[in-house]
Amino acid sequence: AGASASPAPPAAPDPGRGTGREPAADPVAQPPEAGAGAGEAVEAAEEADAAASYTAPKPKIVTRKGWGADESLRESTFLYTSTVRAAFVHHSATGNDYTCAQAPSVLRSIYRYHVSSLGWRDIGYNFAIDKCGNIYEGRAGGVAKPVQGAHTLGFNSQTTGIAVLGTFTSSAPPAAVATAAAKLTAWKLGLYGRDPRGTATLTSGGGNLYKKGTQAKLKAVSGHRDGYATECPGEKLYQKLGAIRTAAAGHQGRS
Repeated sequence: AGASASPAPPAAPDPGRGTGREPAADPVAQPPEAGAGAGEAVEAAEEADAAASYTAPKPKIVTRKGWGADESLRESTFLYTSTVRAAFVHHSATGNDYTCAQAPSVLRSIYRYHVSSLGWRDIGYNFAIDKCGNIYEGRAGGVAKPVQGAHTLGFNSQTTGIAVLGTFTSSAPPAAVATAAAKLTAWKLGLYGRDPRGTATLTSGGGNLYKKGTQAKLKAVSGHRDGYATECPGEKLYQKLGAIRTAAAGHQGRS
């Protein structure tokens, strides 16, 4: 589409992202620096050792100010979980007929929809990637911190959510998308010592695929559908996750 095309409006909420309230069914932890117990302290030390061994450069991330987020819309406080064990990849289901110059407008429309229409505290995703491979800060609270999002019902705790702007059910994402996703997951998971090719055992907060309390062994880079019964992130994007994991591990210096 040409530069005059208007961005597609947000799609109706995916069942995996709730219907009218933020899907925060997961147990909410305090920021890790706020009085962690002995077990958490040991885990944090182990994560620090692993992160020191396998780090990845921080990719360029467009800040909330950079994409024009209206900070008066969101709640003023931040929501944190204790760590980041895995990343869930989504598609926004907002259509592909946008120019990359229009991506901030698409992101603003999703933000307004999540906050003003659904009543969530902030945009649900922790990060977004447009079809040109630009990476955007999503939910506020610090891109390097374990900010709890609202993206995968039952598994918002100890994870990060990455939405690719577009619909990839039958259309393949551009190569720049996979490149950006690999760089982002390598850096974000590397901060917590996670191997993008590994797995994470997560406790479900309750959803349509895993009952509350179920221990689910999921890939460190998973698709939305792995934690919740949904088409998201679209079959064509889902097929790219294996390559994204491998590339992310390479960015961390893993052989």
